[in-house]
Amino acid sequence: MNPFAQHQHVLRTSASGLPLEWLDYQQAAHLYHLGKVLYPCGSPLFRLHGGISAITGRQSVLIIHSIIATMGEVSEHLTAGYVPLLSNRTLFKRDGHLCLYCGERFLSARLSRDHVRPISRGGTNTWNNVVTACRRCNNRKAGHLPEEAGMQLLAIPFTPNHAEYVYLQGRRILADQMAFLRAHFPRSSPFHARLSADEGFPPPRQAPLATRAADC
Repeated sequence: MNPFAQHQHVLRTSASGLPLEWLDYQQAAHLYHLGKVLYPCGSPLFRLHGGISAITGRQSVLIIHSIIATMGEVSEHLTAGYVPLLSNRTLFKRDGHLCLYCGERFLSARLSRDHVRPISRGGTNTWNNVVTACRRCNNRKAGHLPEEAGMQLLAIPFTPNHAEYVYLQGRRILADQMAFLRAHFPRSSPFHARLSADEGFPPPRQAPLATRAADC
């Protein structure tokens, strides 16, 4: 399997089409084996070759698509109070790797998580109170509110819905996967404009069909 395909992930959805998570080809193949894949969407992504039938003499082949709808429990993602897990990687991607104080773009190693209202002053470690900041701006702001430090936020922090969060977790998102996810973004989502302008986000890519012998 070529290096690109080896790290390519499959988008798993619920039976009703709600984006759920990313799977590697082995996890996707396991769901096929368990009979939990209801129907495929998107383009063919992996071709897995299995054993040879003693009856027909033919080798089994499994085609895994870039998007698969599955059966299973999804209640955690459907509850009204669901809040995605906050991490620096998804936070930095939410903000386009921009420091929301100086407006400069940085690599992750030079970014930090800033609490708009500092924890020491009653702030919370939640999506709506954290922004991406370069280390210099974070040190300058310190334990102050932005206005106290003479700094202005360039964007309002927000909590992503689950489809947006799945996007934030993705690393190599294909064109059909990106189109599927965007259809589940809120109309007001800042990601629509960012992705359309391709500002700070890698362009969606389409991968060639990968072929691999099945491991089981």
